[in-house]
Amino acid sequence: MRKNLFDKNIEPLCKYCSNSTELADNKFLICGNRGVVEVDYSCKKFKYNPLKRVPKPEPKLQQFNKEDFEL
Repeated sequence: MRKNLFDKNIEPLCKYCSNSTELADNKFLICGNRGVVEVDYSCKKFKYNPLKRVPKPEPKLQQFNKEDFEL
């Protein structure tokens, strides 16, 4: 059983695998097991690397006025 650190529903994609290295065109990866593969490819030897995950952007904060803090 695979243990995911951040999200239990992470798809096993090669772009998150520790066995892969991204190429310059961002469409293909070099896999240590399979050779050149597409970014959305996955195989049985998938090993999750949380450092390859791009975090979601922070939500924008609500803007407050001076009237919002008056009693």
